[in-house]
Amino acid sequence: MPLSTPCPCGSGASLADCCGRWHAGEAAPTAEALMRSRYSAYVLGLEDYLLATWHESTRPVELGLATQSPKPTWLGLSVKRHENPTPDTAIVAFVARLRMGGGSAERMRETSRFVREGGRWFYVDGALD
Repeated sequence: MPLSTPCPCGSGASLADCCGRWHAGEAAPTAEALMRSRYSAYVLGLEDYLLATWHESTRPVELGLATQSPKPTWLGLSVKRHENPTPDTAIVAFVARLRMGGGSAERMRETSRFVREGGRWFYVDGALD
């Protein structure tokens, strides 16, 4: 996907000016920015980025995005809540819309936990609502 195209996270900015910076290695400034970049990474199939931004205490060995069947078509993201209980922890609640194969659109609701270590945010885990 060209960096000049709109970012998949729905921010309205280009991929280059939004999540593309975090995908290229710049530290996301907030847990919400990291969560948006992780959504964009799912859209773009960036498994290495997803694993690198997953906290080591809960990180799976692989995600299998390349072999997933049927592959999801990601339709949009809506952030519902972002809070920081402490300066180095955060909670982000969101709804992601997707379609599996040729099926009907679905909504995935998740409340995710993040932690900041060494100046970088990491996804810890999430609870599906």
